[in-house]
Amino acid sequence: MAASSHRIMLGPLVAAIDQGTSSTRFLVFNSKTAELLSHHQVEIKQSFPKEGWVEEDPKEILQSVYECMERTCEKLTQLNIDISNIKAIGVTNQRETTLVWDKETGEPLYNAIGKVLGLCMLFLHPVLLCCELTEVFFSVWLDLRTQSTVERLINKTPGRNKNHLKHKTGLPISTYFSAVKLRWLMDNVDEVREAVVCHRAMFGTVDSWLIWCLTGGKKGGVHCTDVTNASRTMLFNIHTMDWDPELCKYFGIPMEILPRVRSSSEIYGLMKSGALSGIPISGCLGDQSAALVGQMCFQDGQAKNTYGTGCFLLRNTGPKGSVAIAGAVVRWLQDNLGIIGSSEELEKLAASVGTSYGCYFVPAFSGLYAPYWEPSARGIICGLTQFTNKSHLAFAALEAVCFQTREILDAMNQDSGIPLTQLQVDGGMTSNRLLMQLQADILCIPVVKPSMPETTALGAAMAAGAAEGVSVWSLSPEDLSEVTSEKFEPQINPEGTPSCCCPSCSVCIRELLR
Repeated sequence: MAASSHRIMLGPLVAAIDQGTSSTRFLVFNSKTAELLSHHQVEIKQSFPKEGWVEEDPKEILQSVYECMERTCEKLTQLNIDISNIKAIGVTNQRETTLVWDKETGEPLYNAIGKVLGLCMLFLHPVLLCCELTEVFFSVWLDLRTQSTVERLINKTPGRNKNHLKHKTGLPISTYFSAVKLRWLMDNVDEVREAVVCHRAMFGTVDSWLIWCLTGGKKGGVHCTDVTNASRTMLFNIHTMDWDPELCKYFGIPMEILPRVRSSSEIYGLMKSGALSGIPISGCLGDQSAALVGQMCFQDGQAKNTYGTGCFLLRNTGPKGSVAIAGAVVRWLQDNLGIIGSSEELEKLAASVGTSYGCYFVPAFSGLYAPYWEPSARGIICGLTQFTNKSHLAFAALEAVCFQTREILDAMNQDSGIPLTQLQVDGGMTSNRLLMQLQADILCIPVVKPSMPETTALGAAMAAGAAEGVSVWSLSPEDLSEVTSEKFEPQINPEGTPSCCCPSCSVCIRELLR
């Protein structure tokens, strides 16, 4: 009993808010060892008011953050860890999700509008740690309401060119990005339109909403975002590194409602309530950018791939960028076909046959995007025989993820001139050892999985702890903690790898689209 009254002194601690599409988490790390000390998670509800619409309640998101903070602090106290040692908080968030709220009342004017199912491309000038981030993803959080808005915008461009803004944004005009969702809100929600006219509206992605609320809200809250989140809006100029007046004019969005763009590692403001009141919020990164930092990919040519229900690949390519694609099929096999009851069953099913037996899968569920940009394309399963069963289809699904990742990295290698020597991986699907080994074999390079899986939250914590005025986490390579990992070495001869391995490669995709 006497020992329990003594608090454990661990040195500076840094916390991270990890707000995702399906849950919110709060995690606390030891800044000297990167050890995860405690965390708490709360699930977030999604609503589907109409077919093709997906929304979340901004107030529920905020409340989940407060709950996670309080519960984590309780757990730390039970572990005899002094919460006063928490020196900073970082924020990492689901990106592109769009919110508008009233700065006078502090109330959201509509639910948060989420992402569109699809693939996309990111082509950025340096926005974080003097490196360029190249990303590809396949998201499963579907909201298609802005398709008509996108078509209207493309129709008014010269030659109906969806890449009309790419020279400034690095992005195609797409339903995925925040500007078209904000335009939809202004066109279709009376409360939003009225607040904009009356100069009461504030726009932000989830990071902006949380930071504003946590630093005081209508009583002096800080309205800001960071460069990684701003770059996903289509309103951010990747050359000037700020909001662009011409882009805002194109979308008809007043610049006064936009948050101030800040770096990813600096003190934005202080917590105004709760057990952590007075602690600075000093790190902000979109989730996949945070994972790149958490994987410590600070050198040119390093890359990480997050395997969840979607694939998210980012690479540090120095001063150059790339175009890439990736796919996700596990949730589709589970929810649509019902051949597996959970993602954990996929490995066992695929391993039972060890081959796709000539069955090939192109998961173009809502078109082929970068580098094809064919939204009318649809998924294909081919090579079926009387012998084909669900186990072969499961293996083909894993191959589809792996081969499309290979195509991404081939494009990156060609564009950057920096061959990738190993791939860092994280995410729920990395527990699938068959997938990891198959990925190493198809890439012909090692695949490295860290033993500490919370790389997204870790990246946000690192950015927060490294901020000037906090400075409890060094990002110098010699000071970074060694993270234990598992390495999957390729087990096939690179010379024996065929140039065309499956229909997921570009050659076969073009043939299948004819």
